[in-house]
Order: sequence, then structure tokens, then C-alpha cells
Amino acid sequence: MVGPEPPYHAPVFVLGHHEREPLTLSDTTFTFVTGGIHEALDLAREAAGGGRIDIAGGARTVNQYLAAGLIDEIRVHVTPVIMGEGTRLFEGVRGVRLEQVAARGSDLVSHITYRVLRD
Repeated sequence: MVGPEPPYHAPVFVLGHHEREPLTLSDTTFTFVTGGIHEALDLAREAAGGGRIDIAGGARTVNQYLAAGLIDEIRVHVTPVIMGEGTRLFEGVRGVRLEQVAARGSDLVSHITYRVLRD
């Protein structure tokens, strides 16, 4: 899962299908949520106390939050490595437009930030 020193240093809510006890590593507690994206977001909002919430995950997770209208900004990190077909980002997401607000890159990765606009 993660090494002994996870990079988050904040509560993490992990979407899953099986109940599991929370796991604490260093100053990060991973809480496993089986009730879906809304439950995970509610827990994250409570933990953040009005602060910023980051949603990390694969395309399926991001697509669910985008389709539900729950993301304001998206950061995409593109590397020149092809690992297979995977799941398409933005698949099944309708009524969303993206406005690029930042981009930077190197030989190894491009970082692109978009503001999510609703139709």
C-alpha cells in the first residue's frame, strides 16, 4: 500500500468494497470507506474543517466525482509510459468543460491544471 512514511500528513479516506479497520502510519490515518463517493467526501469535509480537499485516485474514482459535479479543479500528470489500456479519464462524464489554468513539464512528466466548468 504505502511505505512507513506516507506523503499525505493528513487524514486519507480510501474507497473500497470491504470493511477494514483504519490504518495509521506516522501522522496519516487511512480510513476505508465502503459507502461510496458521497460518504468519503462527507468524511473528508469534516476532517478538513473548511480546508482544501484533494481527491486522488484512478480514472474510475475521478470520473465518479466529476459526473456527480463534486470537483472544482483537476490536475492531470502525464508521463511518457504506456502501461496498457486502463480506464479512460472523462469516460461517462457529461456536461463538463475544462479551462486550462496552468501547465508545466519536463522530460519525465507534464502537469496540467484545469478548472472544471459546468454547462
